Amino acid sequence: MTASAQPSATPAPPFWRSVWQAIKGTHSDFTTLPLKQAILLLSVPMVLEMSMESLFAVVDVFWVSRLGAEAVAVIGLTESVMSLIYAVAIGISFAATAMVARRIGEKNPAQAAHAAGQIILLGAGVSALLGLGFGWFAADILRLMGADDRIVTLGTGYARIMLGGNITVFLIFLINAVFRGAGDATIAMRTLWLANGLNIVLDPCFIFGWGPFPELGVTGAAVATNIGRGIGVCYQLWHLTGRPGQIRLHWRDLLPQPGVMGTILKTSGNGIAQLLIATTSWVGLFKIMAPFGSSVLAGYTIAIRVVIFALMPAWGLANAGATLVGQNLGAGRPDRAEEAIRLAVRYNMIFLGVIGLIFIALSRLIVGVFTTDPAVFPEAVRALWIISLAFPLYAAGMCYEATFNGSGDTWTPTRLNFFCFWLGQVPLAWTLAQPVGLGPLGVYLAVPVSFSVLTLWSAALFKRGTWKTQKI
Repeated sequence: MTASAQPSATPAPPFWRSVWQAIKGTHSDFTTLPLKQAILLLSVPMVLEMSMESLFAVVDVFWVSRLGAEAVAVIGLTESVMSLIYAVAIGISFAATAMVARRIGEKNPAQAAHAAGQIILLGAGVSALLGLGFGWFAADILRLMGADDRIVTLGTGYARIMLGGNITVFLIFLINAVFRGAGDATIAMRTLWLANGLNIVLDPCFIFGWGPFPELGVTGAAVATNIGRGIGVCYQLWHLTGRPGQIRLHWRDLLPQPGVMGTILKTSGNGIAQLLIATTSWVGLFKIMAPFGSSVLAGYTIAIRVVIFALMPAWGLANAGATLVGQNLGAGRPDRAEEAIRLAVRYNMIFLGVIGLIFIALSRLIVGVFTTDPAVFPEAVRALWIISLAFPLYAAGMCYEATFNGSGDTWTPTRLNFFCFWLGQVPLAWTLAQPVGLGPLGVYLAVPVSFSVLTLWSAALFKRGTWKTQKI
């Protein structure tokens, strides 16, 4: 009998009691709990965490769309560049989750805290350097992305604040990855609910000048975002240093340690490359579509924000799988780690499959919430239902890649992304859009095709099982 099939000494509590326990927060040993209960306790707060992050993305576009298509294009172009910063942050967060989860699985919380301190130190330094460079050249970056003079004039303030103030989102990603690796998913959930809840409230205040707030237009969305995320970081640090939990940070954990830092850089280097490949491919898609005008860019931006609204909760379930992989490998239970991912794949495919059908059937109704512009509306509708076609495959691919990252094998997803995105998605999108003559439709079609190939390849490598022997 495998470790995953061993009977539990005590029966799992009823479903809704487990859900409430997951939201309230609990310290559990995820290497011994029944797997279905472990996935529930981890995935509920992670899904709710990512739901708030996805809601944030939709709310920004909802309010900014009231300023016109060019304002929405500013959001889309800036976010495509911000995705490069996200790539670095999430790449390092892969190392954070894998290392912390492995140490927790080994029952060594002191080393887990030390790894967390080194990761935060590294992340703060990297984000500061990126903020200086990107913030200074914000206007030039918009031009490089294909923006015309009107969009550059309108969006430079927004881009400068978002790019220059990236340390807030950078640290939120990293510290939440630490909490998830430790199994403290509820704290990560509360952080994003606080940060993005504040953003939702402050967004219209700073955009339209409600009450005592200045009217800043599209720039106000950036101000609201950074205030909300900055307060979220303060909340995280309070929990890390002043509250009891799986991870308790001390000043000594922030003293640079070359050995630990080297391991982090080695693990996160591939993770950063992995995300940079994926996100630069999205930048490439925006670049391919830029010549088709701001209406196409605005339509695609709306569609992608709606898609992210669905995908982010699905990432939450995949992240739960990554935590279970790391902790169970640390506890010497690889078969249990594999079974956890198989369950996560099943649940995620059901969830995203249903959402995909809803998006396909109701695409016009959904897009109508954000825009009625006759030039923007049809592009957003077409992009939304085409990209939604492969949602079940997206769901499975997320979980398989989370397996590799949770084990510390960040090289395998990097290789997959390189072949499927750089050598697949971008060339295919350009070929369909330009030589074949499909225009923006060609770009939309390239997305589900490339992600489907990625999922099938990931599934084959998952079955080989080499990730079970990864050392970190």
